[in-house]
Amino acid sequence: MLPAFGKQNQFSKMYLFQRVSDLQTYLTTERVNNRSVGFVPTMGALHAGHLKLVKRSLAENQITVASIFVNPTQFNDASDLEKYPRTLGKDLEMLAGVGCDVVFLPQVATIYPTDLNTEVTIDFGGLDQVLEGAQRPGHFAGVAQVVNRLLNIVQPHYLYLGQKDYQQQLIIKRLIAVLQLPVKVVVVATERESDGLAMSSRNLLLDPELRPRSVLLQQTLEGAKNRLAAGEPVPEIEKWALEQLTQPDFNPEYFSIVNGENLLPPDPATLPDLVVACTAVWAGKVRLIDNLVLRGSL
Repeated sequence: MLPAFGKQNQFSKMYLFQRVSDLQTYLTTERVNNRSVGFVPTMGALHAGHLKLVKRSLAENQITVASIFVNPTQFNDASDLEKYPRTLGKDLEMLAGVGCDVVFLPQVATIYPTDLNTEVTIDFGGLDQVLEGAQRPGHFAGVAQVVNRLLNIVQPHYLYLGQKDYQQQLIIKRLIAVLQLPVKVVVVATERESDGLAMSSRNLLLDPELRPRSVLLQQTLEGAKNRLAAGEPVPEIEKWALEQLTQPDFNPEYFSIVNGENLLPPDPATLPDLVVACTAVWAGKVRLIDNLVLRGSL
């Protein structure tokens, strides 16, 4: 165990762990009297969206664990992994400030020891083949691998995920269902900047000149929601959205309106109860993703 990191509350401490055995010993003693454990996995470079997940867990559990681990297996581009922002000192200050109980800070060798096969091979029902899966081959295999490993280590009662990574939370729900893991997923609404841009660790990498214009993603999603409500056909909305997102310095990879349960194109004759628009756009050299529920609710 690393030295305790002081919270704003002088009567309590935030504990830092690097070793699995130390973390599990601590959590075992804390689970007495049916104390529930909430878990927030992160890759660091924290922002208000991450803290929203932590606060939700703190409100609903007796123990809240956050992890900070930049997972190499979910990056299909080595340069993307290398430039991913790392702000550990600031991250720990932020977690302590909201009252997080425990932070797990594993090394790569801790998550992927050479004597343990951590690969996960399951059928995701096509969820991993579209949208981000089509653009980033192998990405969701890496996500499933690290999430399964972390869940096996922490063994939480509740797992807190953000809506911004919409496809990812569906993948993780599928993982948990197929492997019959004893954890419930809680999806928390996307936290946005004052101008509407979805909070993301990658926003730190945006060119300052492009940052104000990046609100284009959220504006286009809102426009799509209005057009769907007005009865405009889905293919026409998608075409309009791609035109809106194609601007100098902005290059959309996709804008897809899907069934929110299975990510398939919605039936034009009878729209499903949950319809979601998902998009990925290059803003200069930074890839941004966002989504919005167009019909129904999570």
